[in-house]
Amino acid sequence: MSQRISIDKLQEGLQTKRIGRSIFLSREVGSTNDWAKELAELGAEEGTVAIAETQTAGHGRLGKEWFSPRGGLWFSVILRPEMSPSEAIGLVFVAGLAVAEVLREKYDLKVETKWPNDVLVNGKKVCGILAEMNTKGRAVKFVVLGFGVNANFLVEKVFPRSLKEVATSLEKELGQKVRLEELFKGLLERLGSRYDECAERGLAFLLADWKKYAGFLGRRVEVRIGNERLSGVALDVDARGALVLRLEDGATKHVLAGDVSLEL
Repeated sequence: MSQRISIDKLQEGLQTKRIGRSIFLSREVGSTNDWAKELAELGAEEGTVAIAETQTAGHGRLGKEWFSPRGGLWFSVILRPEMSPSEAIGLVFVAGLAVAEVLREKYDLKVETKWPNDVLVNGKKVCGILAEMNTKGRAVKFVVLGFGVNANFLVEKVFPRSLKEVATSLEKELGQKVRLEELFKGLLERLGSRYDECAERGLAFLLADWKKYAGFLGRRVEVRIGNERLSGVALDVDARGALVLRLEDGATKHVLAGDVSLEL
């Protein structure tokens, strides 16, 4: 199956109001999120997508490198929500929910969401999402949602050793390659419908569905915040998107940013 991507095939039959109506494609780019932010600054309309067959400088949260070999689905979407910055932060959960639903419904995979921005299959990372916001005063100018989906490659063959134990791919889980164009359209369509719901009904409504996939809730976790490490039970994700953690001493802490992992 060819790994080459065609804009015509990406847009053929796409059922969205605005997301994906304008697509910029590159065979290779440093980071689709950086590219999308440049396009947004130049006035690109809401729903514009920047997609690349491979990234040479992909990055995730907290400046972490994102390994992006050919065969994956690496793209970023520009949104211009009429939300406050505190509300727009929650769009990372809207994106994660869209990915989880598509992977479960389309491929019948055992999917979980991991706070705040990962999607897992059989306990291993298959997709990461990077949300970056640009504001002016108290107004949101734009949000860029970056999606990195490990699709048509085998992690043990192409990933560095440090990632092989924690990551997986659709090809590995399904035993076959997927059609990138179909996956892409499915993700955009679900993102579009869930984004509209979020605007109409609020983040809390979407979070309730996101939490249905959150297998870490109710379990003991470790949260890393810079050099600080917190251990406790993950009780909930609150209306702001913060992780609610019950600490060893029984106190409750709301964590707005950090990396969470299950305690073995």
